[in-house]
Amino acid sequence: MQRVDRFRGIARLLFQFSEQKFQPATLAKTATLRGKASSARHFSISSQVKMSYGVVERGCPNSLEYRMFLSSPNGTVVSPFHDVPLFANTEKTVLNMVVEIPRWTNSKMEISKEEKLNPIKQDVKKGALRFVKNVFPHHGYIWNYGAFPQTWEDPKHETPETKTLGDNDPLDVCEIGHKVHNRGAVIQVKVLGVMCLIDEGETDWKVIVIDVTDPLANELNDIEDVDKLMPGFLKATYEWFKIYKIPDGKPENKFAFNGEAKNKEYAMKVVTECNKQWEKLIGKKCESNGIACENTSVASSPYKITSDDGKKIVDSQPQLGASKPLGDGVNKWYYVKL
Repeated sequence: MQRVDRFRGIARLLFQFSEQKFQPATLAKTATLRGKASSARHFSISSQVKMSYGVVERGCPNSLEYRMFLSSPNGTVVSPFHDVPLFANTEKTVLNMVVEIPRWTNSKMEISKEEKLNPIKQDVKKGALRFVKNVFPHHGYIWNYGAFPQTWEDPKHETPETKTLGDNDPLDVCEIGHKVHNRGAVIQVKVLGVMCLIDEGETDWKVIVIDVTDPLANELNDIEDVDKLMPGFLKATYEWFKIYKIPDGKPENKFAFNGEAKNKEYAMKVVTECNKQWEKLIGKKCESNGIACENTSVASSPYKITSDDGKKIVDSQPQLGASKPLGDGVNKWYYVKL
């Protein structure tokens, strides 16, 4: 009987060890939220920064009037561009990402720069909703695609290495973990590297990140780890960005650095620089370039509005309705010869 109890005790210790080894993100978040110190090197998320966001939908999905707004835990409508903090912990090793497009989907959703409180809506071209084509073997977007809040690529800022100007957008983010996240989700990620497209003569950074709760998160710490643990994924990412516009009659996309993904250190420099550019934008220290800067939480911003004003913006939109049917062409496959 003593031997059985001893083996049971050993089993419990092994189980606890395996939990600590393979689920550091979950443990770190739980410990921090309880006010305890966390020893996880990458995943401590301060309870003072981490927040849970909800979504408020308006209009009919798959239609021109559809909008998705974000709301804070107290119900105040917030801008996913300006109000969500960039960093999710005090060490600035974990970042918040706003998911615009879940993996495997085709609707080209994005944070609206021009509309007040910057709701997520579907991009439109020539009066029609935009969908990314399925270019074999890729179905829709191959990552959870979104943006870093409180970042901005200043169209007057020239990147020295590329000699190109910013694209006037928040930084684009590709989350490569296993989970398919919902549109409008604010998830915590860590940066692994960055690719740089030259899109119609503009700098278009694509930051590569991993959800801190992903099973591989503890082993993915820099861009070279992606090739080791996810062989072929960076190559597929490069190929996707290179060819995804070809079915629309456009040429292959161009890249800086010969398409090479730069490492974490370089990527964090890009993130930090774009955060500084956003600070100038939201503080009205540079031209707004057509961007709606209304926010409900940035204390030093001249664009700050009240929660009641934010509610009026949402209430001015049509009520949520039934989804419109998608056209047959959305699921069509295209084949491109490289």
